[in-house]
This record gives sequence, C-alpha cells and structure tokens, in this order.
Amino acid sequence: METRDFIRLEDTYGAHNYKPLDVVISKGEGVWVWDVDGKRYMDCLSAYSAVNQGHCHPRILKALVEQAQKLTLTSRAFRNDQLPLLEKELCELTGYDMVLPMNSGAEAVETALKAVRKWGYTVKGVEDDRAEIIVCSGNFHGRTIAVVSFSSEPQYKAAFGPLTPGFAMVPYGDAAALEEAITPHTVACMIEPIQGEGGVVVPPKGYLQQVRQICTRHNVLLVADEIQTGLGRTGRLFACEWENVRPDVMVIGKALSGGFYPVSAVLASREVLDVFRPGDHGSTFGGNPLGCAVARAALRVLVEEGLVERSEELGNYFMGRLARIESEHVKEVRGRGLLIGVELKKEAGGARRFCEALQERGLLCKETHHTVIRFAPPLVVTKEELDWALEQIEPVLMMP
Repeated sequence: METRDFIRLEDTYGAHNYKPLDVVISKGEGVWVWDVDGKRYMDCLSAYSAVNQGHCHPRILKALVEQAQKLTLTSRAFRNDQLPLLEKELCELTGYDMVLPMNSGAEAVETALKAVRKWGYTVKGVEDDRAEIIVCSGNFHGRTIAVVSFSSEPQYKAAFGPLTPGFAMVPYGDAAALEEAITPHTVACMIEPIQGEGGVVVPPKGYLQQVRQICTRHNVLLVADEIQTGLGRTGRLFACEWENVRPDVMVIGKALSGGFYPVSAVLASREVLDVFRPGDHGSTFGGNPLGCAVARAALRVLVEEGLVERSEELGNYFMGRLARIESEHVKEVRGRGLLIGVELKKEAGGARRFCEALQERGLLCKETHHTVIRFAPPLVVTKEELDWALEQIEPVLMMP
C-alpha cells in the first residue's frame, strides 16, 4: 500500500477530528521518521513534545520489552512492583511529596481539578459546591468536557454544552487581573508556564513569580500544567524553573514515557494529594507496571544523557539562527529551549502552506493558531541536524 491508500482508508473509516499533514509514517529513529514510501523526514514536532528522548530510544525500548514479557497490567485492585519505584523516583527528582499516576495529559488535568476542589472544601473551608478555579485566556489543557468548558477557543466549546461551571478566566500574562479575580471561593489558579498550543506564548518576565506570590498571599493553590513544557523541553527540567517558581501542584505527561506509552501524573504536597480516599478517584490503567517501567527508563534517559542541558544549548542556537532569517513573512521568533514558535504576519497566508512546503523538503512540523509554525525537535537532535533543518527552513520562509 502507498501513502494515498492509507489516507483514503483513514478518511473513509476514521472520524474527521484532525487535519494532519498528508504523510503516513511507518518508522522512526532518533529525530528521523520514514513514510510508507521510504522517504525520510526530520521530526520537528516530537509528537507535541511526547518524544523528547527521540523516536524508539533503545534504553526505553529495552525497558518496555523486558516489562511486557513479565507483567503489563494488574489494575489498582492489586499492587505491582513498578509503581512504588516510579513514585519514589519522581518524588526524589522533583521534590514533591506524593504522586498520583494517570494515563493521558487530560486525565491528569482532571485529576488535578478534583484534587484542588476537594482541598478547597476540606482544608481551606470553601462553602460546598462553590469552589472556583482561575484559568488564563489562550489556555489548552485537554479536550474533556470540563476542560473545554474553560477554553477561550470558541470551536473547542461549540455544540458540546452544557458546559461545566466553576471557572473564571483572566488574560494570560496579567498578574494584576489574576489578583483582582480572586474571591473567597477561589481554590486554585491553573497556568501553563509557556502556552504551547496557544502559539508558543512566553509570558512577560517576572509573571510566574508574581503569580506565585499572589497565590501564596491569598491561600490559593498554584497549578502548573507542564505536560508539554516539562521534562526538558524548554531547557529546564520544568519551565517554571526559569523563574525559580515552585507550583503547589504540577501536572506532567507526554515525555514522561518517551512516546512509548500513555503515562501522566499529578505531583503535589501531601496536604493536597492526601485529600483523596479510596473510591474518590482512579484509573484501570493508571500506574500499570508496563507504563511505570517505561516512565522510569524515560526519566533516566533525560537525566543521564543530559537532554535538559542540551535543550537549552541547542535551543539558543536554533532560535538565534531562525531570528536571523530576513523574511518579509515573519513577525516574531519566540520560545525557550527547543520549544520555538515562528509567528507569521497575517498577510503571509497562514502557517499551513509553509508546513506543507517544509514537508516537501523533508522536514515535519505543524501550524498552531493559524499563524504560528512550531519547531520542537526531539532533544537528542544534534547541531549538524539543526543546521540541515535551517537549510530547509530559510528558503521556505523566503518563498512568495
């Protein structure tokens, strides 16, 4: 079968909830992927930062195979010998007291929402069913009904009502607006330290520190969604570290498994996560031994292979080179580490055509918010590979 055959099958039998580039990938290694026709491409999206460690990293693959041959699933009705080790290693790496494992990022966000609401009622003393969580415009925290209820993107909410109450929205990057929105019913503020899906939007310097101070002053929990920005993507283990900010609750996923398996987690203090009692929350697959073994290996790769430091060094190089491209289409180049957005002017005709042109030249990336091209290669990328990517990017940005 050829590319067009797979596309025809997917368009016929699959729901049309995505608009992917018309490339059908069948193999991956490091920063490179191959389509079903044998053409090679550099992956500059990393499955939205889930493949920070590169495609099919051999150390993670070894852990997957070894664990799959022994035990894959017990459910949480029984204990397994991998979950306690992952929990310990995550807490030691991050400094948090407790971990609650889930599968997808959206599940972890939902878990955090339940945790902070129950904390608000049982610890802070908020009146029953009045808890409120402050979120930011331009946010992206997943696709569940609760999460789309506080999205500022009309399409994400249209025809999915009735929507979930209990959320207030303030402008991203505006600390004063956040403080003004706090009421006696506010239990938490949830933010992305950099908005990835929002267009790689980096907040003003000092914003995260101001948010931290405001939340502390008002006894409001600060929840950081580091699903996309965490685990090395921005040149720090977590993007909040750029301002030395420690959230009360941190949500992680994506690169936690190096792209091998859906693994996510909520990290928090004992005071927050200890509000859960047996039966309050759970997941059949959350904390399964296969996922935990994979996550343990993925974390070791990040730390032992210096991928966090590599992200900062090569990210500075890549972003600097991109900023020097003198294209009439480019409005701004921004980002941190290897999470970089090239925002195009409105007259450029949208980012999609540039992504399609890059595909033709063997480089895969994806547009976000119509006008932004996001570049986020796996953290194992080399300087030579980035130089090759730049040789493809510059002529595409210079096209009419």
